[in-house]
Amino acid sequence: MNKQTFFQQFNEALMQGDITYILESVTPDVTWEMIGNDTIYGRNTLAEVLAGMDQTMEYKLTIEHIIINETKAVVNGIIEVTTRLNELKTYGFCDIYQLAANEIDKINKITSYVIQK
Repeated sequence: MNKQTFFQQFNEALMQGDITYILESVTPDVTWEMIGNDTIYGRNTLAEVLAGMDQTMEYKLTIEHIIINETKAVVNGIIEVTTRLNELKTYGFCDIYQLAANEIDKINKITSYVIQK
């Protein structure tokens, strides 16, 4: 699979709550830093966080750019969330991904910036 497709599918998996795909795409020692919020350390902790997410909300993902080099990628776009109370919230996001040096198509670090529009 090419890297552009990989990052497209990873972001879609996040919106769809595809925990299996997400966990298969990261290294056991993954770090996910959400600027302004918590940092997740390790695949097991990530699994716990993902399992606790509210799956009753509807998400629409629009990816505007995917920029890739050998070991890093940047993905940015818009996420529209329809809450349980039928409220629409819109967020701009930018995720910076670091691929593991020793594993093909495995993410070992994510840095996320998310702001409400």
